[in-house]
Amino acid sequence: MKSMEQELLCPVCKDIVKQPIVLPCLHSVCLMCASEVLVQSGYPQPELPPEPNSPASTPNTRSPRQMRRPMPKSDRVDRLLRSGSGTYPGRRRKEGPPLVMLFPCAPCGRDVELGERGLADCMRNLTLERIVERYRHTVSLGSVAVMCQFCKPPQALEATKGCADCRASFCNECFKLYHPWGTPRAQHEHVQPTLNFRPKVLTCPEHDQERLQFYCKSCQMLLCSLCKLRRIHTGHKIAPVTQAYQTLKDKITKELNFILSNQEMVMTQITQLENAITQTEVRVSAKEQLSHCMKEIMALLTERQTMLDQALESSRQRRTEALANQVAEKRSLVEHAGLMAFTQELLKENDPSSFVHAARITHNRLAQSIESVQRFSLSADPSFRHFQLDVSRELKLLTDLNFIQAPLAPVIDTQRTLAYDQLFLCWRLPQDSTPAWHYSVEFRRRGVVPGGGRLEEVTGTCAVIDRLEMDSVYVLRVRGCNKAGFGEYSEEVYLHTPPAPVLNFYLDSRWGLHADRLVLSKEQRCARSVPGLSLLQAADRALTSCHLTADLLVGDVAITQGRHYWACSVEPGSYLVKVGVGLESKLQEWFHLPQDMASPRYDPDSGHDSGAEDSSDSPPPFSFLTMGMGKIYLPSSANSHHANANYRESGFTNGNGPSSPAGVTYPLPPRLGVCLDFEKGRVTFYDAHSLRPLWEGPVDCSAPVCPAFCFIGGGALQLQELVANRNANQTPVRRVTIQSRVTKLN
Repeated sequence: MKSMEQELLCPVCKDIVKQPIVLPCLHSVCLMCASEVLVQSGYPQPELPPEPNSPASTPNTRSPRQMRRPMPKSDRVDRLLRSGSGTYPGRRRKEGPPLVMLFPCAPCGRDVELGERGLADCMRNLTLERIVERYRHTVSLGSVAVMCQFCKPPQALEATKGCADCRASFCNECFKLYHPWGTPRAQHEHVQPTLNFRPKVLTCPEHDQERLQFYCKSCQMLLCSLCKLRRIHTGHKIAPVTQAYQTLKDKITKELNFILSNQEMVMTQITQLENAITQTEVRVSAKEQLSHCMKEIMALLTERQTMLDQALESSRQRRTEALANQVAEKRSLVEHAGLMAFTQELLKENDPSSFVHAARITHNRLAQSIESVQRFSLSADPSFRHFQLDVSRELKLLTDLNFIQAPLAPVIDTQRTLAYDQLFLCWRLPQDSTPAWHYSVEFRRRGVVPGGGRLEEVTGTCAVIDRLEMDSVYVLRVRGCNKAGFGEYSEEVYLHTPPAPVLNFYLDSRWGLHADRLVLSKEQRCARSVPGLSLLQAADRALTSCHLTADLLVGDVAITQGRHYWACSVEPGSYLVKVGVGLESKLQEWFHLPQDMASPRYDPDSGHDSGAEDSSDSPPPFSFLTMGMGKIYLPSSANSHHANANYRESGFTNGNGPSSPAGVTYPLPPRLGVCLDFEKGRVTFYDAHSLRPLWEGPVDCSAPVCPAFCFIGGGALQLQELVANRNANQTPVRRVTIQSRVTKLN
């Protein structure tokens, strides 16, 4: 039991708590310590109860007649706490806003708001007091004999009983005297003799003598029957305190049993922590590496200093030599010295031929000397002003010299990240992050604890994850690594895989496309409709009968079995684009025998473009969804009710008002997904970004079925590229193929 003494210490005085109160942060401190902390913080001195071992009024100061008066029933400590210790005497009600007390809680490391009443709202921790009393009795701390408070000194005897109602300790004789049989006092509760009497139960700090019988789960606080009626607790989950007691006790018992049953794990972790502390204290390798790096820097600086000193000394010698030569030349021009004396002797020569032969060089020297005198300048700069070092950049580098930090948490690029045939994850590092050598990507299925995976040493800022389960949500996160180790993980991103294997196909250009209206890209994955001259020529007919020409485009794949999924994106500025599936034979028949499509203002069918209005029992040969002008039209039918309801729950609203039997319109999603179940003869359209179903309907699957796209007016669409083909340089030659059933994404 001695090992739990740490749990009984007051965080302020570091001693075993006395008369502990519970702060709003749920930490317990001594009442006197809390009062001293508030006074040191500049708050008024609150009124405190007297010390337990010095009662304000003892039976020794009262007569037996006075002792027969009924004792006060309220707890003195609680009554004094409720007497306004959070305010100062004389404070008026209308003197401004109430004083809010802040208590600096040491365990929390922050200020805790006590409120206007201060310590008056903090209830005593009676449970902790009982634990402290049992602890003292067990370990014999402060085992001082409790004397009877009714015996007259010096004949006072040791107390043998205590009375919780009288809040006093008695010897046997005094107890019988003051608790006679047949009186109400004989029913008082007997306890062990003590100097610290506490109330039997907790009472409300605001409503005197009201027991705390309820617990508010929303506010996480105890309530009395009057506090329960307050407006602030309207709509809160309030339970009886006995129920809260049993629930909390069961939780604590379960948590205690779990910890006790995993003692080996705890001891293993303690050993690991002790080893880590030992390694931290040693830190020899890191210190040696630091010393080695600093020595290398100092050696490089010394070497560089020597080289610069040599360059400076060499320049000084050259300049000194040049200036000395110039001085010698000038000295030769002084009278009776050097060149002047030689010239005077030369002028004494009378033989013309000899004079001319010897005087020409002297003439040249004199001319140079005259020019040097007239244009005098130093032959070398003695200031060395060009030998200045700019070390600002180096000083900044040395100032920023520090231990390398691990990379910060990467930021996921949600615009490029997607789930299709494979998971494609992109990220980037924050601007103030240190570079990363490589990355580690962690992924797992949501709701499945085992079975997670990890990609180690990813060198780029994107990763591809394959071999995934269909129609599953994967949780992914990434972290960087450099010489300092791994950094923090990024925020988790959730990606929903398609509900069926991804079907890879290209737009078929062999059906005789109208080159003047439809243009395919080189990769055959993007199509654009340009109405051009044909629409202009049909202007009269369009204005009079409201008819436009429809251009059909199909995929180069025919499906005969299984479930398949594909996605495409429609340009928001498109006039009208229909995306769906249809029987290959019917589509070919429709294409080779083109007909004018009705304007979107005319609705000849049931609303889902089925093409089968003559028979409601047989499924339609094709099924389309219509998109245009930034909207998507969802037909209203019994088959599509569930999907439309899910889409409305996703937060989208109908742009044209409330739903009607004719259908509703929603904002166009960035990508549209199509899932065909050949065996069931059902086609489902999804918002490919969130995998939320938009609409579901029947389609005739008695023969091969092809993906189909229809353009009315100008528009463009692009098929979703496979993640596996992102790095492919060439587009393979495609033919009409039959897809086999697969169980996983390719």
